[in-house]
Amino acid sequence: MNERAYWLALHRAPGIGSVSFGRLLEEYGSPAAVFAAPEKATDLSNETRHYLRQPDWEAVEQDLKWLEQPERCLLTLVDPDYPPLLREIPDPPPVLFIHGDPSLLSLPQLAVVGSRNPSPTGAETAAQFATYLASSGLVITSGLALGIDAAAHEGALAAKAPTIAVAGTGLDRVYPARHRALAHAIAKGGALVSEFPIGTPPLPQNFPRRNRLISGLSLGILVVEAALQSGSLITARLGAEQGREIFAIPGSIHNPLSRGCHRLIREGAKLVEIAQDIWEELGPLVGATTNLQVDEKHEKIEDSSNDPEYHILLDCLGYDPLPIDILVERCGLTAEAVSSMLLMLELQGRITALPGGRYLRCGKEGQS
Repeated sequence: MNERAYWLALHRAPGIGSVSFGRLLEEYGSPAAVFAAPEKATDLSNETRHYLRQPDWEAVEQDLKWLEQPERCLLTLVDPDYPPLLREIPDPPPVLFIHGDPSLLSLPQLAVVGSRNPSPTGAETAAQFATYLASSGLVITSGLALGIDAAAHEGALAAKAPTIAVAGTGLDRVYPARHRALAHAIAKGGALVSEFPIGTPPLPQNFPRRNRLISGLSLGILVVEAALQSGSLITARLGAEQGREIFAIPGSIHNPLSRGCHRLIREGAKLVEIAQDIWEELGPLVGATTNLQVDEKHEKIEDSSNDPEYHILLDCLGYDPLPIDILVERCGLTAEAVSSMLLMLELQGRITALPGGRYLRCGKEGQS
C-alpha cells in the first residue's frame, strides 16, 4: 500500500475524527506508522483498534478509483498545497477530496451563506453581491445547498469567475440532486470539495461539520438571509471562533428571514449595504494573503467602472428616477449591457435602485 492509501484508511477508521487524527499524526509521524503499531496508542477504543488491525481496504479502493479520473485529486494535511487558512483551524480535515482546481482553495475567499428558502429579493441580493465580488478578485465559497448557496454560486459563475462548493457528502454524489448541473459547472470552472469519503450519503450530522470548512477556507462570511434557527448562523459562529470577519445584510423587521442577520449585527457583525462595505474590511486581508496577480485584477475591475460607457450611462441617468428602457434609449447601449452596468454601479454605492425597476444617481456622484 502507498502512503495515500494509509491516509484514506485512517480517515475511514471508526472513532477517529479530525482532532484525534491530528493527534495520532503528531504522535506517530505518519498514518502508515499508526497501522504498523496500533497498540502504542493508549486512548483508542476496542472498535478502533480492531479496525486498525483489519482496515477496510475495499472501501479505500473506492476512494482511490474515484481519484483516478481527470480533474480529481486528494490533499492531505501535510501536503504543501493544503489551503493555509484551513490548516489553522482547531480541527482541520486530514484529507480533502477535490473535483476541479485545487489551487483555488488557497486564494482569498468570501463565504456567502443564508436561508434554503430565501425571499426572491434575498436570492437576487446574494447573486448580485457574488457577481460583483467575484469580479473584483474574491473566490465565492458556499455549500451547494438550495436557496442562498445556489444563488451565490450562480452569481459567481455569471461573472465567469471560479467558485468553490463545499459538500456535505462524498463527491461521487450531488446533494440536492437538482443541483447536478450546477455542480458540474462549478467543477468545470472552480472546485467541489469534501472531507467525506466516497460513498458518504447526505447524513444530517455531516452538514454542520462541513460548515467549519466553508468558514475555515474563507477570510469572511456574508450572511444574506437567515432565520434564528439557521445553519448559516452556525457557519457564522464557527467563523467568528476561527477569527474570520462576519458580515450580515439587514432586512425588514417583519421578515423572519432577517432576524438571524439582525442578531449577528447586534453581536458585532458588520452591517452590509453595498459591496464596498465588505472590501473595506477584507481589502487589507486580501493584500496580506495573496499575490500581486490578484491585486492587479482587483485594480482592473475597479478601473472598469470609470470607462467611457459608465460615464455615458451616469450622465443619462441623472438624479430623477428612470426605468431601464428609457436609459437604453438615451445612452444607445444594449439592454444587457445597461443591466450589467447598473448592477455594478449599485453594488459600488454609486446609484440607487427603486421599486418598479427605476434607478437614480446617489448624491456622492454629484462631484464626478
